[in-house]
Amino acid sequence: MDPKSPDDRPQAAAPQPQPQPLEWRFAQVFGERGAGEDVQEVDIISAIEFDKSGDHLATGDRGGRVVLFERTDARGSASRTELERQDYPVARHPEFRYKTEFQSHEPEFDYLKSLEIEEKINKIKWGQTANNALFILSTNDKTIKYWKVQDKKVKRVSVMNLDASQSSDNGTTSSSSTSSSRGLLPNGGCTSLRLPVVTGQDINPVARCRRVYAHAHDYHINSISNNSDGETFISADDLRINLWNLEINSQSFNIVDVKPTNMEDLTEVITCAEFHPTHCNTLAYSSSKGAIRLIDLRQSALCDNHSKLFEEHEAAGSKSFFTEIIASVSDIKFARDGRHILSRDYMTLKLWDLNMDSGPVATFQVHEHLRPKLCDLYENDSIFDKFECCLSGDGLRVATGSYSNLFRVFGGSSGNTEATTLEASRNPMRRQVANPTRPARTLSSLTRAVRRGGENAGADGNGNSNDFSTKLLHLAWHPTENSIACAAGNSLYMYYA
Repeated sequence: MDPKSPDDRPQAAAPQPQPQPLEWRFAQVFGERGAGEDVQEVDIISAIEFDKSGDHLATGDRGGRVVLFERTDARGSASRTELERQDYPVARHPEFRYKTEFQSHEPEFDYLKSLEIEEKINKIKWGQTANNALFILSTNDKTIKYWKVQDKKVKRVSVMNLDASQSSDNGTTSSSSTSSSRGLLPNGGCTSLRLPVVTGQDINPVARCRRVYAHAHDYHINSISNNSDGETFISADDLRINLWNLEINSQSFNIVDVKPTNMEDLTEVITCAEFHPTHCNTLAYSSSKGAIRLIDLRQSALCDNHSKLFEEHEAAGSKSFFTEIIASVSDIKFARDGRHILSRDYMTLKLWDLNMDSGPVATFQVHEHLRPKLCDLYENDSIFDKFECCLSGDGLRVATGSYSNLFRVFGGSSGNTEATTLEASRNPMRRQVANPTRPARTLSSLTRAVRRGGENAGADGNGNSNDFSTKLLHLAWHPTENSIACAAGNSLYMYYA
């Protein structure tokens, strides 16, 4: 056989260009506090969630309130003529406005256990929209509530057949438009009757509690998650996961129970649980030992056995008193396509592929610079802080919070070394330095490296000192655009790229 000519040989694939790091800009802030202004404990935001469309945003706070925001930048409203006149599309960032708020939970007292139940909102999840109504699940430590928020038309009535002086004497409220005194008779009667006239309609959003799911958890609820079937959801506490039907609040089914017969044998607890975004039979839950278990509801009614286990084993000889504490997973999120899971422990973010349980496909160092200070963090309880994580809608980037009201954005795709530190303020880039030192990032557990020696123990990767009293625990990524909402105390900051 004749050897192939150079033109017939297969060409080597050209290297893919690395995506450029996003340039983040400040978009909006709600509830910004002034200099020296104290933050009330009840106003601190404790939960953030976008709905699936990205047109609505919900926040919950420690005072038991849920605040809703709606998008106002009118996507796709431009006419064809206006679009044709533009030489290039104008990039617009999502703009939101306050819509409404309601008191979701009140403080309670469990008289059987002599236990106070605080009103703090632990989690918020959006349900499926129906008939122009919004549906929201919210939970505190013990009770889950299902809310319906719908716009109601309130009619304004004027041209009343009342005299202003008489109505004020009788203590009633008169209309802005009243009949003139010429039409009144001396004995208080009137010569003609005027019917009230509807002059306009006000549209006010009204929240109504549809269901209350209570008395199903002995321990504090740490997560809730809607199923893709639109009919069921799960709630998880430290030892159990329950499955609910949205229309039935009188009973739930216990699908996971890790409570040992003897509580002295308890070695790990459930920290977070979430349904798969498209497979209604699949869910994942994480534990305090750093493991993530994938379970299939079709296998058995009580899912004691997992279908897959994702965990990364520590190297021999590297264990310490803090190893298990910092390995505890505080949050997990499925990617929108359902192929990957993002997990957050105290030190790192890990990205897992559902088809590869040997180890994470990517590890992002978030708090490696704090390793020399673990003793101090244990003493002030900061080591137990539960930071959340989120993925972009396209799955190419991940984000999580840190101390000093900072949050980190990493490139999640292969070959993307993007690592940006941003501050929750009007100037998110002010903490950047000319040549920031990116945290170590590995693509497999085999090449994992721990950076030591060259860092300031009290500073992050950019040389900024840490303030452990200000922490950014809660954030959410817009489902379709590069926009992040994050909570710093009682303030809600929004950024876009």
